[in-house]
Amino acid sequence: MAIANDLRRGNAIKFNGAVCVVMETGHVKPGKGPAYIQAKLRNLSTGKSSDNRFNSSESVEIVPMTTRKLEFSYMDGDDFVLVDPDTYEQENVSAEIMDEVKDFMTENTPLTATYVDGTLAMVELPANVVLTVSDAPEGVKGDSASNVMKTITLETGVVIQAPLFIKTGEKIKVDVKNRKYLERAG
Repeated sequence: MAIANDLRRGNAIKFNGAVCVVMETGHVKPGKGPAYIQAKLRNLSTGKSSDNRFNSSESVEIVPMTTRKLEFSYMDGDDFVLVDPDTYEQENVSAEIMDEVKDFMTENTPLTATYVDGTLAMVELPANVVLTVSDAPEGVKGDSASNVMKTITLETGVVIQAPLFIKTGEKIKVDVKNRKYLERAG
């Protein structure tokens, strides 16, 4: 047993009789009353997410997990096919599990897969990925004030903001969590 204050993103816990994965946590200290932990949990059996409050010192049962390094290979209908780069073992994954990472995946993108009781619970990308710009309109002459951004489209179809000097066909590094341009990639 652990206390709710120790919950972190990626932990699996038993909650209301089901195994849930912690997607996000936050420590909240209201002006009046005791502090609490606000956690977004995804139920592994139903796939539904919910926001829950835990008293900071409340006991929670942590469920053991395992992780594997996989790569995105291709789409099979609505399923994503992930491959173990060492054994070439394939696994079909539903769109619900891939929802948070699908916008930044191209063929052979490395992923970290987390399993709870042998069931795939969560898939994470590296913090930054390199993608090719598929559409970047030219900057307008005179738009040269500092930090002027324009809307660009990446090869995966995601639209983000980038500096004016970025052109179509360039490779850029993108922060996956914040969905922001970081820098040009060699």
